[in-house]
Amino acid sequence: MKPYQRALCVLSICCVFGMGSAVGQNSTASSVNPQVPTRSDNDPTTRKGFDHFYNLEYDKAIREFESAQQAHPGDPFAVNHLLSAVIFKELLRIGTLDTEAYAGDTFLNKEHSEPLDPKVRERVKQLTDQALALAQAQLSKNPNDVNALYVRGVTRGLRATYLGIAEKAWYGALRSAMAARHDHERVLELDPKYVDAKVVVGTDLYIVGSLSWPVKVAASIVGISGNKQKGLDYLREAAAGAHSEVASDAKIVFALFLRREQKYDEALQVVAGMQTEWPRNFLVAAEYAHLMNAAGHGPDAIAAYRKVIDGCHRNAYSMCHIEVPAYGLGEAMRGQRDCAGAAEAYELAASNGKDPELKQKATLAAGEMFDVLQKRDTALEKYRAVIAENSATPSADLARRYMKQAYKTP
Repeated sequence: MKPYQRALCVLSICCVFGMGSAVGQNSTASSVNPQVPTRSDNDPTTRKGFDHFYNLEYDKAIREFESAQQAHPGDPFAVNHLLSAVIFKELLRIGTLDTEAYAGDTFLNKEHSEPLDPKVRERVKQLTDQALALAQAQLSKNPNDVNALYVRGVTRGLRATYLGIAEKAWYGALRSAMAARHDHERVLELDPKYVDAKVVVGTDLYIVGSLSWPVKVAASIVGISGNKQKGLDYLREAAAGAHSEVASDAKIVFALFLRREQKYDEALQVVAGMQTEWPRNFLVAAEYAHLMNAAGHGPDAIAAYRKVIDGCHRNAYSMCHIEVPAYGLGEAMRGQRDCAGAAEAYELAASNGKDPELKQKATLAAGEMFDVLQKRDTALEKYRAVIAENSATPSADLARRYMKQAYKTP
């Protein structure tokens, strides 16, 4: 893949990651379509659905959103809520929702931990087509209906999310992501106070603004412009929405970009607030620990990771992949030169890992720690296990090297 193509692939995913449930707090009934969009501030069933959604309780969220959709069969907003829950349940199942993976570009080539479910693919298509048809019916009556433009942009963003992250259909994802941006830019032209539309636009502006100059030129040829600071400002404004459902999505993306910018203090404040809002979401708790470690607060990160692991053991979360905080704990303890503690954490991650790549990385890291501890036989055992898992990976290449010459701390 050429560099500019790789960058545009990143753009197509990051433009929509986290945009699963945007519904438009500033939405109002249009003159042509008097129906008020279904959302959490005016529909108790939708409100319950979002509480489950952000706590990773997707089956419960789907049930609530199905009920809301049945009560409002002609509302594309209600369809989008259900579509978002169906998509993100699948993304969690295949192991693509840990934000640690999106701090770099490795997710582009990363294999899913589980194969895609063809039934989910079909349902995603059916719900996407339904939402688009409902939005288009409203736009055919009034092309300037901001609610219809907004909800169509959300549907296109959700389609881009599924195509890119789940199916790795990069160019299809890019087309949908750009269409989502164009819809939401039009919303802001018609109504500059429609803050929720700034999430997709702001995300896009940040990503394009982060590209290298040659890639920016290539992007500008197809009408894609960027501005990192403006993108962050848009996201900050959307995240501050007092009663906006889209504020939650803005916070997720905003925190990710703040981490990429190494603005850790602000990112920690955002994620700490998310922990309070979604106490049953282990991914948010793990993200707080990731940020602590990235910010150089090793001892605090270790305490945060241990708290998440303890929460997993106590069933404090709606669900938990304990390998995520366990591997992070290993990295944090390694940074503090606690090799014995790191080895133990890596082994916990490897023994519980459902993701083959993470399992390999954890096993390799455990071997490295045992080498530092001068437990060569145990280290060799770990390296052999790495190669046996999959001999054609970068981790396996390192394992073969360390079998010949023991790993030493840089």
